[in-house]
Amino acid sequence: MPTTLLVADDDPAIRTLLRDVFEAQGYAVVVAADGVEALARAEETPPDLVLLDIMMPALDGLEVVRRLRAHTETPIILLTARVGETDRVVGLELGADDYVAKPFSLHELGARVRAVLRRTRARGEASDVLRVGGLVLDRPRHRVTRDGREVALTPSEFTILTTLMAAPGRVFSRAHLLDVLGNADEGSERTVDVHVRNLRTKIEPDPSAPRTLETVFGVGYRLAPTPAP
Repeated sequence: MPTTLLVADDDPAIRTLLRDVFEAQGYAVVVAADGVEALARAEETPPDLVLLDIMMPALDGLEVVRRLRAHTETPIILLTARVGETDRVVGLELGADDYVAKPFSLHELGARVRAVLRRTRARGEASDVLRVGGLVLDRPRHRVTRDGREVALTPSEFTILTTLMAAPGRVFSRAHLLDVLGNADEGSERTVDVHVRNLRTKIEPDPSAPRTLETVFGVGYRLAPTPAP
């Protein structure tokens, strides 16, 4: 069964181009012209990955991310023509996994899609369960609990937490975590900071004073070997 991509963009030329390019690579492609249609298509045919324009009529891409994340962990890559980082950061905070700026290279976009899909599939194929203190990460089920309470994570958050939990106490640089996410060429370490901040709101008793996911100033992040209760 082919991998299904949902392409949501209000520019018909971009929709047609991406549909033709990805179908030629063996993907099944569903297209949508605005945010409302994107949500409807995602419900009708659940995609394996969403390519989502931020600036769309009816419902913009950021609101689509918010609504999708309310009930699905499907990977999302934002397509944005805005040059500032604000919208990209907001998109990541809402749960998007990556972004590509317009005008984009089809080669780069294809590489990003493959990288995100590889990470998602690798998580599904893994067979071990990681435990650190009250945190339990079940890779094959893509499930995380803290003290028995399930915590919903985006694919990128899950990837970062898996990396940290696999080596408690080890410090990982932002550049390393960016590489783990498949974004090393983008070079925006701010992306890692956003994902870490989101993670803290989900796994820390007090995100303003993190004692589980620690910052090592000037270096990066680490998971405390025995996270505080």
